[in-house]
Amino acid sequence: MSTDAVVLIPSLHPDHLLTEYVDQLVTHGFHRILIVDDGSGPEYAALFEDLKTREGCTVIGYPVNGGKGHALKYGMQYVQQHFPEAPGVVTADSDGQHTAPDVLRVATAMLAHPDKLIVGSRDFKVDNVPGKSRAGNRLTSFFFALLYGKWLPDTQTGLRGIATGLIPLMLEVPGDRFEYEMNMLITCSGRHIPFHIVTIQTIYIEENRRTHFRPFHDSLRIYRQLFGNFFRYASASGLSTVLDILLFTVLDKWLLPLMGLCPDQMLLWNVSLQVVLATGIARICSAMFNFKANKSFVFQIDKCKGALPRYLLLAAVVMALSAGLVSTINAWFGWDKTAVKVVVDTGLFFLNYRIQRAWVFSNKYEAR
Repeated sequence: MSTDAVVLIPSLHPDHLLTEYVDQLVTHGFHRILIVDDGSGPEYAALFEDLKTREGCTVIGYPVNGGKGHALKYGMQYVQQHFPEAPGVVTADSDGQHTAPDVLRVATAMLAHPDKLIVGSRDFKVDNVPGKSRAGNRLTSFFFALLYGKWLPDTQTGLRGIATGLIPLMLEVPGDRFEYEMNMLITCSGRHIPFHIVTIQTIYIEENRRTHFRPFHDSLRIYRQLFGNFFRYASASGLSTVLDILLFTVLDKWLLPLMGLCPDQMLLWNVSLQVVLATGIARICSAMFNFKANKSFVFQIDKCKGALPRYLLLAAVVMALSAGLVSTINAWFGWDKTAVKVVVDTGLFFLNYRIQRAWVFSNKYEAR
C-alpha cells in the first residue's frame, strides 16, 4: 500500500535507529518522509547526509535547537510550500516509539477523517510502561477532560495525523517545545475540531532513556498550558467579584445617599430599596466586565455573534441551579447550607467554564 501523506519527523541527536526507521517507513509505502534536524550539531551531519540518500527522504533543518514544537511547525511550513497536493502530514517521533505499521494506520485514518485530528493512543495498562509515564499521562488526561470536556487516553503522544486543511491552524498554535503538542489539543478542543483515536503499540525503549523530554521543566511547560486558560478564567471571575463588592459599597454608602435616592424606603419583607438598587447596578456592571474579560482575555474571541444573550442566559441558569441545589440538598439531608453552597458552586464554576468555552464563546474552525 502506498500513501501520499508526508511523514514528518522532528529529530535531535539521532542514532542509527532513525535510519532503520526510515527504511521501514519506505517498506510500508511511504514515499514522502520529511526529517527536521532540530539543531543537532555538526557531529550528526554524516547521519543526516546518509538519510538524504534514502528513497523519498528529505532532510531540512537549522543550526540552533528550537524545540520540538518549532521543528514541527517548520516542517509543516515546508510541506505547504513543497508538497501542496499532499493530503496531510503524520507526525512521528524519531526515538523508536512509533512503528511503521502504526504510522500507516494513522495515515489511513487521516485520509478517512480529514476534518478530525488523528491521535495515536498508547495503552498505559501494559506492563512495560514506566510508572512515572503512566501516572503523568493519566493525570493530564483527567485534567484535560475536566477542563476541556474531551477524554483522551494519551495526551502526550507524538503520533498524530493532520490533514492539509488543518495545517494553517496548527501553524498558529503557540509553543516551541513539548508544550506545543498539548496546545494543539487545547486549540482543537476550543475550535470544535473532533478527535479520532487510533490505538497504537506501547513502546518504551530502555525505560524511555532516549527521549529528550525533561521531566520537570517540560512537564511544567505542559501543565502551564493545560491550566493557563482556566487560571485566566478564575482571575477574571475573581476581579469581577471584587468589582461587584466595591461598586455595591460605593453605591450603598455614598453615591445613592448623596443623590438623595430612597434613603429609607423599604420594599416587601423589609427589603431596602437602596440595597436592591446598589446590588442591581453593581451586578450589572460586574457582569458586563466579566463578559468582556472572558471574551477578550480568557477565550480571546474577536467576534462571536450572540455571545452576550447566551452569557446572560447561562448566568441566570447557573444562579437558579445554585439556589435550587442548595435548597434541595439542605431540605433532603439537613446539611449546612453554607457548606453545601461551597461544594455546589465549585462544581458549577467548572461547569460554567466548560459551557462558556464550548457554547457561549464558540469559535468553530473552518478548514481551508
